Amino acid sequence: MESLILTTLNVNNDYSKKERVFDYILKYNTIITSRNGLKKAFKKERILLNNTVLNGAEWCNAGDVYQILGEEEKVPKIFELDLDVLFEDEDCAVIYKPAGFSVSGNQFRTIENALLHNIKPSDLIDKMPWPKPCHRLDAPTSGVLLIAKTRLARVSFGQQFEDKTIKKKYHAVVMGTLPHQEGDVKTPIEDKASHSSFKVLKTIPSLRSEHLSIVELTPHTGRTHQLRIHMASLGTPIVGDKLYGTDGNTLEGKGLFLSSVEITFKHPRTDTFETIKAPQPEKFEKLLLRETKMWEKFRS
Repeated sequence: MESLILTTLNVNNDYSKKERVFDYILKYNTIITSRNGLKKAFKKERILLNNTVLNGAEWCNAGDVYQILGEEEKVPKIFELDLDVLFEDEDCAVIYKPAGFSVSGNQFRTIENALLHNIKPSDLIDKMPWPKPCHRLDAPTSGVLLIAKTRLARVSFGQQFEDKTIKKKYHAVVMGTLPHQEGDVKTPIEDKASHSSFKVLKTIPSLRSEHLSIVELTPHTGRTHQLRIHMASLGTPIVGDKLYGTDGNTLEGKGLFLSSVEITFKHPRTDTFETIKAPQPEKFEKLLLRETKMWEKFRS
């Protein structure tokens, strides 16, 4: 089990401001930089003063020494699933998530449990006990997944996602034709603002659904099932989407035709921008080729 000190904050002996502990720690620590993250740390009793757990509402006093503890976590049993590692250094990695697996959760067969089988432990002093995914991909969705190997990376990526500076692109095969070659969808999801952009890459005639289109999708917000809901809201559900699709939308054994093909992020230690890409699944073009052959056979 892990229970180590991530950082220590020393309040100057001449400190005289009237300030809550929560505000002081949020201002001066470099480990937990978001309000929500710090609230969770207090709730999980990870902020101490002289071995006393704090709730954040206390007044900050001269000479106080605050400690932020790491979360107590048990290294998971390794799931020996071979993954493609697209990028890796001491701080982070990007892997290709195959469709059909949850990123994390209570079950054993998750991508998180497979990371130690595929990614080298970091040698840096702030390494985490095991690599961790930094965002979600739905179980039926494949594609690039960002992984943190150090605490610096985990905090940095969490802040970047909160600031919406990490950019992701997806490819999908949808039924029908989009209203324009490029455009935006801002249909609210559960009464929350949501925004996605689309760009049509290819459209073919189809006996099954009149047309099939390969589209590039960019989410600007991060609502659950956002791209799937937004495509369905335009009358062009993603092929294989059992939740938001229509009758005849699924292909037996072929899964969901949605894949994350690109991610751009700021490296937590070098401050350089990295763009990692992956090709769309072969089944996308195979489906369009098969539908094109059926259409041509029907016309002849």
